[in-house]
Amino acid sequence: MKIKITLLGLLGFLAISVYGQTNDDLFYRLQAISNHGIDFFNVDGIEITSQKIDCEFSARNIQRKFKQLAIRENELNYPDSLLNFKNFYVFKSAEEPAGLVNNISYYFIESKDSKTIGFTFAMVNKTDREFERDFVRLIYQEAIPESVYNSIDVDSINFAGRKIPMGSSCHWMGINNLQCPSYGQMNWSVHKDGGDAAKTVDNQFLAIIAMKKGKIVADTTVNVTFEGTATTARRVIYDFTGVTSALVGMSGGKTLTIYFVAAPIRGHYVSCVMSFWNNDQINPGGLSPLLEQVMKLN
Repeated sequence: MKIKITLLGLLGFLAISVYGQTNDDLFYRLQAISNHGIDFFNVDGIEITSQKIDCEFSARNIQRKFKQLAIRENELNYPDSLLNFKNFYVFKSAEEPAGLVNNISYYFIESKDSKTIGFTFAMVNKTDREFERDFVRLIYQEAIPESVYNSIDVDSINFAGRKIPMGSSCHWMGINNLQCPSYGQMNWSVHKDGGDAAKTVDNQFLAIIAMKKGKIVADTTVNVTFEGTATTARRVIYDFTGVTSALVGMSGGKTLTIYFVAAPIRGHYVSCVMSFWNNDQINPGGLSPLLEQVMKLN
């Protein structure tokens, strides 16, 4: 009997260790910002939100308190049976534009303090219910570490495990989406595998050309060094001449140069889309100052 107890204890310890290691890897890839009571997360190219509302868990309260999600009360009928606490699950999918399937999962759960937490998981051309459940459980257990959160005021960024100082003029356009006026813009995500990183930048390229706000005048592949790794980047030059839009109006530029990169960085994989306008500051190396923080042209 002592041997059985010891073996069971050992198996339990191994399960905890593996689970902890898995979470450590997730927390390395995960980045977050908290703003106006909503937590925004980015990992593996997935955009996630989490919001706790001080109300009793019920379909009617969810429909009323989470109006911005446009969930109807009659949609809140199906719990996820693999979660061992009160919840509702809603899934919506739409292919728009062609080739880009936007999948959004909504979870609503009763928290340990009898409040209601709402989640959104937005993914393009993929779904991952197991990951969604694991993430919901982490929020339920209040197990997300403070280390993944970024300050809303940008003084530095965590770029795939490297801290990069930033000027006071830079600001977040979204989680892992940084804009520095006259210096460029970039968005990135840290992935657990290279295939997912490559698909993410491909999807972002498709999303950009689907906007049809301008025309592509150049589409080439160039050799670069990205965070110390020799790789290639897709370089697209977008011409907005004659186009009237808020984006063009704010920048004053006529052409936008965009780089798409997916590369192994520090034991993980990073997808990154970087851009600058023709009237931004462009350094002798051919890139704007923000882009030169992470990439050099070879």
